[in-house]
Amino acid sequence: MTEASQPIKRRAIALVSGGLDSMLAVKVMQEQGIEVEGVNFYTGFCVEGHTHAIRKKDKDKEKRNNALWVAEQLGIKMHIIDISEEYKDVVLNPKHGYGANLNPCLDCKIFMVNQATLMINKARELAGDRGFDFIVTGEVIGQRPKSQRKETMPIISQESGADDRLLRPLCAQNLPPTLPEREGWVNRDELHDFSGRNRKPQMALAAKFGLDDFAQPAGGCCFLTDESYSNKLADLWKARNERRYELDDIMLLKVGRHLRPQPHYKLIISREEGENRFLEGYRYQFTSLTTVSCPGPLALVDGEFGSEAELEQAAAIVARYSKGRVEETVTLEVRSPDGVAREITVAPAQPDAVLASWNVG
Repeated sequence: MTEASQPIKRRAIALVSGGLDSMLAVKVMQEQGIEVEGVNFYTGFCVEGHTHAIRKKDKDKEKRNNALWVAEQLGIKMHIIDISEEYKDVVLNPKHGYGANLNPCLDCKIFMVNQATLMINKARELAGDRGFDFIVTGEVIGQRPKSQRKETMPIISQESGADDRLLRPLCAQNLPPTLPEREGWVNRDELHDFSGRNRKPQMALAAKFGLDDFAQPAGGCCFLTDESYSNKLADLWKARNERRYELDDIMLLKVGRHLRPQPHYKLIISREEGENRFLEGYRYQFTSLTTVSCPGPLALVDGEFGSEAELEQAAAIVARYSKGRVEETVTLEVRSPDGVAREITVAPAQPDAVLASWNVG
């Protein structure tokens, strides 16, 4: 066979979260001779690596970007793309609604596949036969109650614009053949029929491929699936009387205790030294409270005090979480964003039902 008559080597772009499913989907394609590149989209709500790097309780967890680690293990190029600004409309106005919390999972998957489709079109426009031929995801029917159901699979394909160029190698045999299968680019018989939440088939396939180190599933890789986080985001919208957010807003929701003693202000109180250091970076954006007569947390004030009494109330709450909680009084520093500081002495608040009711997440 001459070089000119050799079959075209087909190329795929794979959505790689860093979990086992997307890792296996890429490996299944590689086993069939498909050249794969990965793409990982950053939304701002990603769980991976953020609080693990801050909190002492997570000190023994590996600090790695799992998507990049998967790319290294499988020998593929990885594209990391920041879509946090474009993603806002998905969070604020999901066409298909939310899941159990503020997770717009179906709209999220449609959006990400659409972004990958745009990458395919652009690559083919620029590179011709060296562009991408189809998209690969690690989706499994029945694994996610909102986005991974048999009836939602066609919705994702159609509304994303991927149509039948979207291949799901782990559950393909439960779905109609896609373009890569019909054209013979991949062998349908070597794809899989996984379904449901049982992880045993994935674990067995990982063992077959010799993959023994991978991120363990833990309820998804997005903070929006977390009830506590969603409650804090809903509280933010309610307090502002509008549904909007900036990147700093959603990063701060990941850290500290969030207490709202009054509708017009909230306290973000660090729980340990790592969170203290993280919140230090925001002291020029927020009024802050910190104890000076004893060790204690740093607290940011999101909003404005309406009176000196409200400042004293906030100081008493922060003192409650300090080493001076059993003392008669605690002295704190109140610092404005411009660096002007003064001291205030208060009696620590008592742990009661009212204090607990201010917890917004």
